[in-house]
Amino acid sequence: MALSGRLGSLLPVLLAVSALCSFAFSAHIKKAMEETGERYDRYYNYQTLTELLGSLARDHPELARLSSLGQSAGGRELWVMRLTAGPDSVPLDRPQFKYVGNMHGDETVSRQVLIYLIQHLLEGYSTDPRLGRLLNSTDIYIVPSLNPDGFEAAREGDCSGEAGGRANANNKDLNRSFPDQFSQTEPPDAKQVPEVMAMMAWIRNNRFVLSGNLHGGTVVASYPFDDSRTHQGSGLYSKSADDKVFRYLALAYAANHPIMKADAPPCKAAPNEVFKDGITNGAQWYDVPGGMQDYNYIWGNCFEVTFELSCCKYPMASELRTEWDNNRESLIKFMEMVHIGAKGFVRDSVSQKGLVNATLSVAGIDHNITTGALGNFQRLLAPGKYNITASVTGYLPQTISNVEVIEGPATTLDFLLRPTVSVASSDAERTTPEPKSATEQPVADNAETTTPRKPTIQPEDFRHHHYPDMEIFLRRYNNEYPEITHLYSVGKSVESRELYVMAISDNPGVHEPGEPEFKYIGNMHGNEVVGRELLLNLIEYLCKNYGTDPEVTQLVDGTRIHIMPSMNPDGYEKSQEGDRDGIVGRNNSNNYDLNRNFPDQFTQITDPPQPETSAVMSWLKNYPFVLSANLHGGSLVVNYPYDDDEKGVAMYSKSPDDIVFQHLALSYSKENKKMFQGRPCTEFYPNEKFINGITNGANWYNVPGGMQDWNYLNTNCFELTIELGCVKYPVASELPEYWKSNHRSLIEFIKQVHKGIKGFVLDATDGSSIFNATISVADIDHPVSSDKAGDYWRLLVPGQYKVTASARGYIPVTRTVNVTEGDVVLVNFTLTRSGTSFHKDDGGKVVVVVPETLDPDTKEFEKMIKDLSDENGMSQLLLASFDDIRLSRYRPYEDLSQSLRGLNLNYPHITNLVSLGQSLEYRQIWSLEISNKPNCSEPEEPKIKFVAGVHGNAPVGTELLLTFAEYLCLNYKKNSAITKLIDRTRIVIVPLVNPDGREVAKERDCTSTTGQNNANGKDLDSDFISNSSGPVGEREKETNAIIDGLIMKQDFTLSVDLDGGSVMVTYPFDNPVHTVEHKETLRHLATVYATNHPTIHLGHPGCPNKSEESIPGGVISGAEWRGHQGSMKDFSVTYGHCPEITVYTSCCLFPSAGQLPHLWTENKKALLSMLVEVHKGVRGIVKAENGKPVPKATIILNQEVKVFTKEGGYFHILLAPGLHSINAIAEGYQEQRTQVLVRHDAASPIQIIFNMDNRIFGLPRELVVTVAGATLSALLLTACIIWCVCSINSNRHKDGFHRLRQHNEDYEDEIRLMSAGSKKSLLNSEFQDETDTEEETVYSSKH
Repeated sequence: MALSGRLGSLLPVLLAVSALCSFAFSAHIKKAMEETGERYDRYYNYQTLTELLGSLARDHPELARLSSLGQSAGGRELWVMRLTAGPDSVPLDRPQFKYVGNMHGDETVSRQVLIYLIQHLLEGYSTDPRLGRLLNSTDIYIVPSLNPDGFEAAREGDCSGEAGGRANANNKDLNRSFPDQFSQTEPPDAKQVPEVMAMMAWIRNNRFVLSGNLHGGTVVASYPFDDSRTHQGSGLYSKSADDKVFRYLALAYAANHPIMKADAPPCKAAPNEVFKDGITNGAQWYDVPGGMQDYNYIWGNCFEVTFELSCCKYPMASELRTEWDNNRESLIKFMEMVHIGAKGFVRDSVSQKGLVNATLSVAGIDHNITTGALGNFQRLLAPGKYNITASVTGYLPQTISNVEVIEGPATTLDFLLRPTVSVASSDAERTTPEPKSATEQPVADNAETTTPRKPTIQPEDFRHHHYPDMEIFLRRYNNEYPEITHLYSVGKSVESRELYVMAISDNPGVHEPGEPEFKYIGNMHGNEVVGRELLLNLIEYLCKNYGTDPEVTQLVDGTRIHIMPSMNPDGYEKSQEGDRDGIVGRNNSNNYDLNRNFPDQFTQITDPPQPETSAVMSWLKNYPFVLSANLHGGSLVVNYPYDDDEKGVAMYSKSPDDIVFQHLALSYSKENKKMFQGRPCTEFYPNEKFINGITNGANWYNVPGGMQDWNYLNTNCFELTIELGCVKYPVASELPEYWKSNHRSLIEFIKQVHKGIKGFVLDATDGSSIFNATISVADIDHPVSSDKAGDYWRLLVPGQYKVTASARGYIPVTRTVNVTEGDVVLVNFTLTRSGTSFHKDDGGKVVVVVPETLDPDTKEFEKMIKDLSDENGMSQLLLASFDDIRLSRYRPYEDLSQSLRGLNLNYPHITNLVSLGQSLEYRQIWSLEISNKPNCSEPEEPKIKFVAGVHGNAPVGTELLLTFAEYLCLNYKKNSAITKLIDRTRIVIVPLVNPDGREVAKERDCTSTTGQNNANGKDLDSDFISNSSGPVGEREKETNAIIDGLIMKQDFTLSVDLDGGSVMVTYPFDNPVHTVEHKETLRHLATVYATNHPTIHLGHPGCPNKSEESIPGGVISGAEWRGHQGSMKDFSVTYGHCPEITVYTSCCLFPSAGQLPHLWTENKKALLSMLVEVHKGVRGIVKAENGKPVPKATIILNQEVKVFTKEGGYFHILLAPGLHSINAIAEGYQEQRTQVLVRHDAASPIQIIFNMDNRIFGLPRELVVTVAGATLSALLLTACIIWCVCSINSNRHKDGFHRLRQHNEDYEDEIRLMSAGSKKSLLNSEFQDETDTEEETVYSSKH
């Protein structure tokens, strides 16, 4: 236990003075105790408590030691009594337990029962076997009062705390003052809460296993977590990783307390309060940010439970006997719980020495503990079966499966870990707490001595290279070794110095599929120069030894090595040779620390992104780097992720690949003798020690915004930070020694890129590569992705792994892989598409989709699109384009109109300026089309629109689109790629939809809504309602102009809307109740813009009003961010059948004009990327069997989204890469169904041939025609017969009546003749009357 020096020196004096001044009083206490024992009827104030504890410690030297944690705000000692057998020689593996009472000064029962507990343990040690066992096996610490000042201010009988005393002397609540995992608060102030600072230091300097924090005000056991991320007042269960254990511990106390276990404490202040089984989750009861029990668990490896002991906070002393009786058994039982779970040792398998700070992890429980000085551990667990793993730097982890934990004493385990790096026995001893000599030798040095390498050509150029000298050096080696070097720049510094990179490989200018990419970055801090010079030495070494030294040749042939000697060339020029530990030149020219400037997973970085940072991030997004090191100075150690943690304090912050990072770090340090010894800079930092020369970054000190963590979290690259020496800017004469110490480390570290597994992910149908497939390793929460050629790399230490490859539209494949200590293991994956490629119609005929035959120009254009989609294609386009456009001011409406007219007049052959309509105040809403045939319809070409100024108070988008239009025009016929894009794309730019609002908005109004709406006060982005929502006349004039002039033409392929107020991209839908169809494609399109923007893709807008906002990938659906109805993009998708994204270009709605050049630089590449993206997806034509195009056919994507073919039968649909289903429907034709594989770098051309629909009412045409013909014939025959019969009957009737009139006397005879004639006629007919006789019917049948 560590105490402050001041208190340590004063403590004996304090105790002696106390003893002398209160001798009579002490004697009185002792006599009273001897005569009657503790009376349990009085409270001990500070003076009485001090005397009593001193007396007990003096009377029981074999068990007790009294010390102080520090002093309270009022200057009182924070006494702690240590109770254990043989307190001066406690075995290091004896578990530590603590009780803390009276944290709130007016909650006093805890103070007294802890005093009684101390007396009870001391008195019962020799008489009670149970207490004897407890003190013999447990190191117990009891703090009766953490807030003695508050106690002195409190008043006996105050049950509710109204009389005061809860807070400390500075009126600070100690149980709200600890660092909190869910709250971003300032660290505790030592002047305001010295009690908290003393407790935190005590917890950190000890290895407590279990703790109880005693309070008052009700009767319950409360366990972590005490608060939650949302800080809901109550009712929210905030579950810790060890929730099962905490419940088990809390029940152990509550079940032995007669009132606590009864569920409903008899507290008048809360008569309806019920705690099942007498326990509760802290946050579910009520939210307590800054509490001590959570701090113990998160920061101290200690499990702490809070116990509320009495309904009345400060009951009358006459109740103390009852309170002691209620709590005595619970207090003892809870102490015994320190021995449950699993315990044992973690040792080196070779030397059998204990391994300090080894990590013990339990499968399924995301909370680890570490071993003590002897490698000992005690892991609290509830009864059950567990898989427990031990791991430590430099050793292979070991897992013991199915460990059975039972009720009662802990299960004993012993771990023997095998070193991953062979070390001498003396090295192994360094893992134990005993000090060792500094004579250890890494095996690498011994190996080099016993098997000497063939001499290599060593660098000769040892001097400090200023920027011009460095530039000449790089050009020289690029010129002398062109076959293996490629010199390029990833961007410029603040002062426009190039950020040079030298690529070294047998094919240095391109990425070779299957070959890993490695990088070194030096001089990130300008005054830390050793890395800069070592990397120049390394370039010289690799170039001069290629082709002659097998090691170098193999490394260069099999790896593309990128070396950036200086990331901060501006800072270097300000630095001074001989600077040992200064800061001059450390930062860039804007005075920002580049290694605090990267987006961070735990901390919101508020500093603006620097050009050097943005350039490096863009570089890393464009190259599939696998491994990297960032070279620094000021110490001598290899530092691995994570560099910080969510608490912002120095503690081990473990990444999912912690074992891999340790292995990588050791590969460097073991080759550097002094680094490996682990005590590098004793002159500057005498107490600094790094075991084996490596350290977890956050465990050393916290670095938010660091580059190495950003690499790991945002790319496939594993990066370490290497501190190369104690002196930051050594004199030039010392540089050869730095090379001698580090050159083997530099080479060995590059070799690590060939460890683990690598391979390709391919399509089983055609063998094509699958880009962006996910490769995940079971139990390691860090997947990597495949590159454009389908190749991937995954660094792993030796072991057996289950590796899964998956991709959208494919069935995942899992393989078991054995990784050895040798070279990389090749593991290829072939994925089968999830679904068939073709469908059959009812007749069984396969519907074939035939690829369109491409003409040479189209083939060339497709190749250009593919090149621009490559790793640095867009960057090369920007470098080759002309961009001398100066943005110095915002253009009001009249100037905007003149600018557009100027573009139309100066570039009449590629522009067409029209007005879509007028605003309410009669300003024109301009639309500028840019195309090689701007006045002609070209339905085969994709059409894209860029829109801005829907909100008049966000004019950045307007200026960006005006500049973009001029940029395109300037580069037409000057830049080949831009010329081809314009020739094959119809680009429509609408820079200002709301000119009236723009005129009233004010510059530098970052959050004002002035100008947001139109002249009618209507937010236009809530005005895009459908006809079914109301009469069209109800919409605003500006809205109708966009709908009628653009959207309802239904001929756009993509739409991009620029707005302000954040830095992100949203995709449809904005309407929260709208079902998002085609979500993957919409998100993909938004992601394309985000990834081509230097900061959007980082996901941290960093806006002042929402500094903690995090948008993964910088992309989110509109409804998730600011849901609303009537948006332009929802209308565009629903009625215009065109996907639309909204880009928020800046946090400030109307930033100063001085920011416009920077905003243009940020968005230029992303805007161009949209012109490239619009040429991807599926491009097709629909024809009939006779070759005639079929316009207005319906194309249905994935059973969700509809588009229609244009004139000439053309259609173009943007889709996310992967497999998609297509249904084509047209009246009079058979429905065609197929699937198409969409690539990331080119359009998928298809040609759909419609067959005539031979079905009528769902039946074959031939059958329907035959049946119809037969039916018609039958109907005609029937009609003829009926007509004939009717005619005969009619004539006979006429004849009969005529005779009747003339010969009335012959009536009877005529009737008989007619009747006989009728029967004879009917017998010759197929129609038989039902009144015929049986004879006549038989006769009829015979015919």
